[in-house]
Amino acid sequence: MSVSLVVIRLELAEHSPVPAGFGFSAAAGEMSDEEIKKKTLASAVACLEGKSPGEKAAIIHQHLGRREMTDMIIETMKSNPDELKATLEERKSSEASPTAQRSEDQSKECVNAAPDSPSKQLPEQISFFSGNPSVEIVHGIMHLYKTNKMTSLKEDVRRSAMLCILTVPATMTSHDLMKFVAPFNEVIEQMKIIRDSTPNQYMVLIKFSAQADADSFYMACNGRQFNSIEDDVCQLVYVERAEVLKSEDGASLPVMDLTELPKCTVCLERMDESVNGILTTLCNHSFHSQCLQRWDDTTCPVCRYCQTPEPVEENKCFECGVQEYSYLLTSQLESQRIYWENKIVRIEKDTAEEINNMKTKFKETIEKCDNLEHRLNDLLKEKQSVERKCTQLNTKVAKLTTELKEEQEMNKCLRANQVLLQNKLKEEERVLKETCDQKDLQITEIQEQLRDVMFYLETQQKISHLPAETRQEIQEGQINIAVASASSGPSSGGSGKLPSRKSRSKRGK
Repeated sequence: MSVSLVVIRLELAEHSPVPAGFGFSAAAGEMSDEEIKKKTLASAVACLEGKSPGEKAAIIHQHLGRREMTDMIIETMKSNPDELKATLEERKSSEASPTAQRSEDQSKECVNAAPDSPSKQLPEQISFFSGNPSVEIVHGIMHLYKTNKMTSLKEDVRRSAMLCILTVPATMTSHDLMKFVAPFNEVIEQMKIIRDSTPNQYMVLIKFSAQADADSFYMACNGRQFNSIEDDVCQLVYVERAEVLKSEDGASLPVMDLTELPKCTVCLERMDESVNGILTTLCNHSFHSQCLQRWDDTTCPVCRYCQTPEPVEENKCFECGVQEYSYLLTSQLESQRIYWENKIVRIEKDTAEEINNMKTKFKETIEKCDNLEHRLNDLLKEKQSVERKCTQLNTKVAKLTTELKEEQEMNKCLRANQVLLQNKLKEEERVLKETCDQKDLQITEIQEQLRDVMFYLETQQKISHLPAETRQEIQEGQINIAVASASSGPSSGGSGKLPSRKSRSKRGK
């Protein structure tokens, strides 16, 4: 793939200041500044050599044509803030130098003359600087040339480290532009936004650190949309040289091996015959072929000059003075008649086609309206059925809500009753436990009494079987029970039951 490199030339008026840091050359390492300047102005010097000032002005005006100088705003964005400070100081010094010279002269005069009052010692003019140092306003014309030879996009071919975005829509602010180039901020040395009289668009020059970075940006962004909403795309070109020349130096004259790209006054974009065709009218105005095809008149879109002029008696060339023959006038009239007849036929044909198209569109619109009406009726029926279903569902929901509230109240009462019954159950269990304990105690006492009674009965039965003498001895006998000591508590307790049984037996006898 090959591309044409471009040369950007800023032609300045005599009184216009020169913008700082605008000059650039891709061959700066191979050629010196003087050689580049000589090569740039070679054709202009050859054309103006040996001419008087009046003839030079006429030649410059002839090549300038209808182009007029306008104010251009150049906004510079640099990645290094130190360079911005250096530019600011340079501009301050350049603007303050004439004033400083005048102030020195005035100070010398004040030293020679005796001061009458302190106010006379003050300078008449005080130098100062204001405004944004990165924004410059110049007065001139922006020329865009393309090289006649093609340059390959291979890696080993020297191209340039500077790219130019030809048309950026005016709706895209500087902040949006910085976001667009944000992935390459680290390799961008400076950007220059150039706004001229062209409405709704501006131009951007981007200087990269190396050619490889410029190639990466070209491959990534060329032909890419600035955003997803608008159709404008990024049109990139390699800049071989960017230069600033004064108008009196021949900046408007043709340049060797370069072709100037004019602007189409219809679409306001640069015209390149290698990309799209260019048509030049009799009044020396150029347009894109597709832009001029939309113009349904025989006049020029810029100056309204008729491209088929009316015949006159003395129709002759303004430069050579040779008169045209009558058959030329007849042929012009015949060409006009044929042109208008063809135009009328084309208009009638186009009108009939438009009417047929309108009828077809009208029928299609009626059919669409009928379909939409049927669809609307169906939707209304569906809406009514859905509304009925919604009413039924609302009724069911209200009924279920009432039942839910009743169930909640009943559940609440049942929970309260459950708590009361649990409390009563606990109380009954406690009373039952106490009653069981009392019964167990009573049963234990009754068992002991029963054992004593059984022991008494058995003893009485045994004594009854004994001889009378033995029974007499037992009746008359005595039992002495010793006092139990504290250490023999359990034994005395066991022997204490025996006397009680004997005494019971005695009472029984």
